[in-house]
Amino acid sequence: MQDWWNTLTPMLRVLYCIAIPSSLILLLQLLLTMIGGHGDSGVDVSDTSGLDMDIGSEVSADIDSDGIPDMIDASDAPDFTDGGNPADFGSFRLLTIQTMVTFLAVFGWVSIICVSSGLNSAASIAIGAVSGLAMMFVVAKIVQMSRKLAESGTLNLRNAIGETASVYVPIPSKHDGTGKVTLQVQGRFGEFDAMNAGDAPLPTGTQVLVTDVVGDTLVVEAAE
Repeated sequence: MQDWWNTLTPMLRVLYCIAIPSSLILLLQLLLTMIGGHGDSGVDVSDTSGLDMDIGSEVSADIDSDGIPDMIDASDAPDFTDGGNPADFGSFRLLTIQTMVTFLAVFGWVSIICVSSGLNSAASIAIGAVSGLAMMFVVAKIVQMSRKLAESGTLNLRNAIGETASVYVPIPSKHDGTGKVTLQVQGRFGEFDAMNAGDAPLPTGTQVLVTDVVGDTLVVEAAE
Protein backbone atom coordinates (compact mmCIF):
# COMPACT_ATOMS: atom_id res chain seq x y z
CA MET A 1 0.00 0.00 0.00
CA GLN A 2 2.80 2.38 0.92
CA ASP A 3 4.66 1.54 -2.27
CA TRP A 4 1.54 2.17 -4.35
CA TRP A 5 0.99 5.53 -2.65
CA ASN A 6 4.58 6.56 -3.27
CA THR A 7 4.21 5.90 -6.98
CA LEU A 8 1.33 8.37 -7.28
CA THR A 9 1.78 11.89 -8.52
CA PRO A 10 0.72 14.76 -6.22
CA MET A 11 -2.32 15.30 -8.45
CA LEU A 12 -3.48 11.70 -8.09
CA ARG A 13 -2.92 11.77 -4.34
CA VAL A 14 -5.20 14.78 -4.03
CA LEU A 15 -7.82 13.17 -6.24
CA TYR A 16 -7.77 9.93 -4.24
CA CYS A 17 -8.13 11.96 -1.03
CA ILE A 18 -11.26 13.47 -2.54
CA ALA A 19 -12.70 10.37 -4.18
CA ILE A 20 -12.30 7.78 -1.43
CA PRO A 21 -13.83 9.71 1.55
CA SER A 22 -16.69 11.08 -0.56
CA SER A 23 -17.45 7.59 -1.89
CA LEU A 24 -17.55 6.20 1.63
CA ILE A 25 -19.92 8.98 2.73
CA LEU A 26 -22.11 8.33 -0.32
CA LEU A 27 -22.21 4.63 0.51
CA LEU A 28 -23.12 5.44 4.12
CA GLN A 29 -25.96 7.68 2.94
CA LEU A 30 -27.24 4.86 0.75
CA LEU A 31 -27.10 2.37 3.61
CA LEU A 32 -28.91 4.77 5.95
CA THR A 33 -31.62 5.30 3.35
CA MET A 34 -32.05 1.55 2.87
CA ILE A 35 -32.40 0.86 6.61
CA GLY A 36 -34.79 3.75 7.16
CA GLY A 37 -32.40 6.58 8.02
CA HIS A 38 -32.54 9.95 6.34
CA GLY A 39 -29.30 9.80 4.41
CA ASP A 40 -30.10 13.40 3.43
CA SER A 41 -32.70 12.26 0.95
CA GLY A 42 -33.23 15.88 0.09
CA VAL A 43 -35.23 16.85 3.15
CA ASP A 44 -33.07 19.06 5.25
CA VAL A 45 -34.18 19.23 8.89
CA SER A 46 -33.16 22.86 9.00
CA ASP A 47 -35.01 23.63 5.78
CA THR A 48 -38.30 25.36 6.45
CA SER A 49 -39.36 25.54 2.81
CA GLY A 50 -41.95 22.86 3.47
CA LEU A 51 -43.42 24.56 6.52
CA ASP A 52 -43.97 28.21 5.69
CA MET A 53 -46.42 30.38 7.54
CA ASP A 54 -46.66 33.64 5.71
CA ILE A 55 -48.41 36.09 7.98
CA GLY A 56 -48.71 39.27 5.99
CA SER A 57 -51.44 40.79 8.11
CA GLU A 58 -52.49 40.65 11.71
CA VAL A 59 -54.75 37.72 12.50
CA SER A 60 -56.52 37.61 15.81
CA ALA A 61 -58.83 35.15 17.51
CA ASP A 62 -60.84 36.11 20.56
CA ILE A 63 -60.87 33.58 23.37
CA ASP A 64 -64.17 33.36 25.19
CA SER A 65 -64.60 32.13 28.72
CA ASP A 66 -65.13 28.60 27.44
CA GLY A 67 -61.58 28.52 26.08
CA ILE A 68 -62.63 28.02 22.46
CA PRO A 69 -61.35 30.65 20.01
CA ASP A 70 -63.82 32.52 17.83
CA MET A 71 -63.79 31.43 14.23
CA ILE A 72 -61.86 33.60 11.82
CA ASP A 73 -62.67 34.12 8.19
CA ALA A 74 -60.72 31.78 5.92
CA SER A 75 -59.54 34.71 3.80
CA ASP A 76 -57.87 36.26 6.86
CA ALA A 77 -56.09 33.10 7.91
CA PRO A 78 -52.34 32.78 7.50
CA ASP A 79 -51.13 31.06 4.37
CA PHE A 80 -49.92 27.69 5.62
CA THR A 81 -47.81 25.46 3.44
CA ASP A 82 -47.45 22.32 5.49
CA GLY A 83 -46.17 19.92 2.89
CA GLY A 84 -49.50 18.54 1.74
CA ASN A 85 -48.91 20.15 -1.61
CA PRO A 86 -46.33 18.12 -3.53
CA ALA A 87 -44.74 21.33 -4.79
CA ASP A 88 -43.83 22.30 -1.22
CA PHE A 89 -41.26 19.53 -0.90
CA GLY A 90 -40.86 18.93 -4.60
CA SER A 91 -38.90 22.06 -5.41
CA PHE A 92 -35.65 21.48 -7.27
CA ARG A 93 -32.67 21.80 -4.91
CA LEU A 94 -29.27 21.42 -6.54
CA LEU A 95 -27.15 22.15 -3.47
CA THR A 96 -27.71 19.53 -0.79
CA ILE A 97 -25.27 17.38 1.17
CA GLN A 98 -26.16 14.40 -1.00
CA THR A 99 -25.60 16.18 -4.32
CA MET A 100 -22.34 17.76 -3.16
CA VAL A 101 -20.98 14.40 -1.96
CA THR A 102 -22.06 12.90 -5.29
CA PHE A 103 -20.19 15.65 -7.15
CA LEU A 104 -16.99 15.05 -5.17
CA ALA A 105 -17.13 11.28 -5.67
CA VAL A 106 -17.79 11.44 -9.41
CA PHE A 107 -15.33 14.30 -9.91
CA GLY A 108 -12.60 12.41 -8.05
CA TRP A 109 -12.97 9.05 -9.80
CA VAL A 110 -13.49 10.44 -13.31
CA SER A 111 -10.46 12.70 -12.91
CA ILE A 112 -8.39 9.75 -11.65
CA ILE A 113 -9.42 7.67 -14.68
CA CYS A 114 -8.57 10.52 -17.06
CA VAL A 115 -5.18 11.20 -15.48
CA SER A 116 -4.36 7.47 -15.42
CA SER A 117 -5.30 7.30 -19.12
CA GLY A 118 -2.63 9.83 -19.99
CA LEU A 119 -4.68 13.04 -20.28
CA ASN A 120 -3.10 16.20 -18.97
CA SER A 121 -4.17 17.51 -15.56
CA ALA A 122 -6.22 20.45 -16.83
CA ALA A 123 -8.30 18.31 -19.20
CA SER A 124 -8.76 15.63 -16.55
CA ILE A 125 -9.99 18.15 -13.98
CA ALA A 126 -12.34 19.74 -16.53
CA ILE A 127 -13.85 16.39 -17.55
CA GLY A 128 -14.16 15.36 -13.90
CA ALA A 129 -15.89 18.62 -12.99
CA VAL A 130 -18.36 18.40 -15.88
CA SER A 131 -19.12 14.76 -15.04
CA GLY A 132 -19.61 15.65 -11.37
CA LEU A 133 -21.95 18.52 -12.17
CA ALA A 134 -23.98 16.34 -14.54
CA MET A 135 -24.39 13.61 -11.92
CA MET A 136 -25.13 16.26 -9.29
CA PHE A 137 -28.03 17.50 -11.45
CA VAL A 138 -29.30 13.95 -12.03
CA VAL A 139 -29.31 13.15 -8.30
CA ALA A 140 -31.07 16.43 -7.49
CA LYS A 141 -33.73 15.65 -10.08
CA ILE A 142 -34.23 12.12 -8.72
CA VAL A 143 -34.60 13.50 -5.18
CA GLN A 144 -37.13 16.07 -6.40
CA MET A 145 -39.23 13.40 -8.11
CA SER A 146 -39.07 11.05 -5.12
CA ARG A 147 -40.17 13.83 -2.75
CA LYS A 148 -43.11 14.64 -5.00
CA LEU A 149 -44.17 11.00 -5.00
CA ALA A 150 -43.79 10.75 -1.24
CA GLU A 151 -45.76 13.90 -0.48
CA SER A 152 -48.49 13.42 -3.07
CA GLY A 153 -50.09 10.78 -0.84
CA THR A 154 -50.09 12.92 2.31
CA LEU A 155 -53.55 14.09 3.29
CA ASN A 156 -53.66 17.86 3.84
CA LEU A 157 -56.91 18.94 5.46
CA ARG A 158 -56.44 22.50 4.26
CA ASN A 159 -57.20 21.22 0.77
CA ALA A 160 -60.76 20.78 2.03
CA ILE A 161 -61.24 24.55 2.44
CA GLY A 162 -63.85 25.74 -0.01
CA GLU A 163 -65.29 22.23 -0.48
CA THR A 164 -68.87 21.24 0.26
CA ALA A 165 -69.45 18.52 2.85
CA SER A 166 -72.42 16.69 4.32
CA VAL A 167 -73.10 16.58 8.05
CA TYR A 168 -72.89 12.99 9.31
CA VAL A 169 -73.02 13.53 13.09
CA PRO A 170 -75.01 16.65 14.08
CA ILE A 171 -72.82 19.67 14.78
CA PRO A 172 -73.92 21.89 17.69
CA SER A 173 -73.81 25.66 17.56
CA LYS A 174 -70.62 27.64 17.77
CA HIS A 175 -68.47 26.81 20.84
CA ASP A 176 -70.79 23.96 21.93
CA GLY A 177 -68.75 21.06 20.63
CA THR A 178 -68.02 19.21 17.43
CA GLY A 179 -69.73 16.79 15.10
CA LYS A 180 -68.67 14.99 11.96
CA VAL A 181 -68.93 15.58 8.24
CA THR A 182 -68.22 13.47 5.21
CA LEU A 183 -66.52 14.79 2.08
CA GLN A 184 -63.91 13.97 -0.50
CA VAL A 185 -60.40 15.40 -0.04
CA GLN A 186 -57.55 14.75 -2.46
CA GLY A 187 -59.59 12.03 -4.11
CA ARG A 188 -60.34 10.29 -0.79
CA PHE A 189 -63.83 10.10 0.69
CA GLY A 190 -63.73 10.22 4.46
CA GLU A 191 -65.31 11.24 7.74
CA PHE A 192 -63.84 14.23 9.60
CA ASP A 193 -64.42 16.08 12.86
CA ALA A 194 -66.04 19.46 12.33
CA MET A 195 -67.03 22.51 14.36
CA ASN A 196 -69.68 25.07 13.58
CA ALA A 197 -68.79 28.62 12.58
CA GLY A 198 -72.42 29.72 12.99
CA ASP A 199 -74.90 29.93 15.84
CA ALA A 200 -77.52 27.55 14.44
CA PRO A 201 -76.98 23.79 15.00
CA LEU A 202 -76.39 21.75 11.87
CA PRO A 203 -78.44 18.52 11.74
CA THR A 204 -77.48 15.35 9.89
CA GLY A 205 -77.71 15.70 6.14
CA THR A 206 -77.10 19.45 6.06
CA GLN A 207 -74.83 20.62 3.26
CA VAL A 208 -72.04 22.74 4.67
CA LEU A 209 -69.06 24.67 3.35
CA VAL A 210 -65.59 24.15 4.82
CA THR A 211 -64.16 27.58 5.67
CA ASP A 212 -61.12 26.81 7.80
CA VAL A 213 -59.15 24.13 9.62
CA VAL A 214 -58.23 24.21 13.33
CA GLY A 215 -55.81 21.43 14.16
CA ASP A 216 -57.46 18.27 12.83
CA THR A 217 -60.95 19.76 12.91
CA LEU A 218 -62.74 21.34 9.98
CA VAL A 219 -64.59 24.62 10.48
CA VAL A 220 -67.87 24.62 8.56
CA GLU A 221 -70.89 26.78 7.97
CA ALA A 222 -74.21 26.10 6.35
CA ALA A 223 -73.93 26.22 2.56
CA GLU A 224 -76.13 28.79 0.88
